[in-house]
Amino acid sequence: MFKSTQQQAARPVRPERIDTIVGKDSEFKGVIEVQGALRVEGRVEGEIRGVGDVTVGEGAVVHARIQGRNVIIAGTVKGDVDASGRLELAPTGRLEGDIAVSTLLIACGATFVGTSTMKGAAAMTGSPASPPTDHDGA
Repeated sequence: MFKSTQQQAARPVRPERIDTIVGKDSEFKGVIEVQGALRVEGRVEGEIRGVGDVTVGEGAVVHARIQGRNVIIAGTVKGDVDASGRLELAPTGRLEGDIAVSTLLIACGATFVGTSTMKGAAAMTGSPASPPTDHDGA
């Protein structure tokens, strides 16, 4: 009936709870600054500055630059995205803008138009798949 402390510790961590919601029938123009997680189901125009996760729901329309930890797009976004963690484009996701991310996941059916820059150690030092340079001049 009751689980031991060890069994409870083995459970996966729940995703971050949503702190701020822009509802389906809501429209926001300006700069949104959030410390926790943000979910957009309506319309946003301007800029989103998040420390936590940013989720753009399936029916949402965002015309804004988005900054956040993990960004999940299931709706439409026109604007640049800067994710310190992961950017995920769901099958219904549409993104038009440049991205800078550590991890990128694009589902079958999603649309991405723009350029991408990968952050992290591999991006800074060169990809392991890069061909070796010829140092002996041959």
